[in-house]
Amino acid sequence: MAAKDIFHDGVKTALQKDGWTITDDPLHLRLSGVIDLYIDLGAEKLLAAQKEGKKIALEDAEPDRTLYLAIPLDVYNEFFTLPFIQSVILRSQLKLIIYDPIREEIAQWHP
Repeated sequence: MAAKDIFHDGVKTALQKDGWTITDDPLHLRLSGVIDLYIDLGAEKLLAAQKEGKKIALEDAEPDRTLYLAIPLDVYNEFFTLPFIQSVILRSQLKLIIYDPIREEIAQWHP
């Protein structure tokens, strides 16, 4: 299992402040009975959460979950707002959680 990245705890706290219940930290998936997989909203392991019957996580292995990529607010503002990147996000139907790492709060859900 990979080590947590520097954003993991901040994203986890932000989700909890936003009313989410952390269900798995990390979420361990075994694909085809052979491959162990750990995915994190930050990049290395999975942080699974649920709120009001909605779940976020790895969509293919657990279809009732939606995959989100957590992005620090300053990185979003400096890079992810560029027109080319916005078009890639729209074409890919990428879902983002933009969070403030200082306040450890969700700034925006995109889209």
